[in-house]
Amino acid sequence: MKLEQVQEYEKAVIFLLNLDGWDLKWTGNEDKYKHYDASGYTPKTDKDGNRIRCVIEMKFRNKYYPEKLLEKSKLDYLMSMDKDIVKLYFVADEKGNYLFWLNDIKLPKVEKRYCPSTTLWSNKKELKEVYLLKENLASRINWNN
Repeated sequence: MKLEQVQEYEKAVIFLLNLDGWDLKWTGNEDKYKHYDASGYTPKTDKDGNRIRCVIEMKFRNKYYPEKLLEKSKLDYLMSMDKDIVKLYFVADEKGNYLFWLNDIKLPKVEKRYCPSTTLWSNKKELKEVYLLKENLASRINWNN
């Protein structure tokens, strides 16, 4: 998958979520090393009626895996942001779309896996700390079957 195709997928997900009451903007053109792909507001409000801020990291996989891999370094970066910002992880694969509300889930134990050093631009692998998130931790699942 080429970078341009991933960026189009990110924009499409944002477009669809915005149709469902979200208010998101694509952040891919702001900083290519940013650890999230969209920022804005969820459709939810807090107890005072204010929109809830959020950021979303997205991954698009060509192959289905029952557990969704999230790099610990990406999660650490997201969780270091303001505590009032909701952190989300969206994964799309050949079987469905999964949305993890990271602030609210109990994370599994960190594992070490050999992963590509970058998502798209390298065949080089390096040992990374990762979480393997079970599908049932996702609050939104759209099956493609």
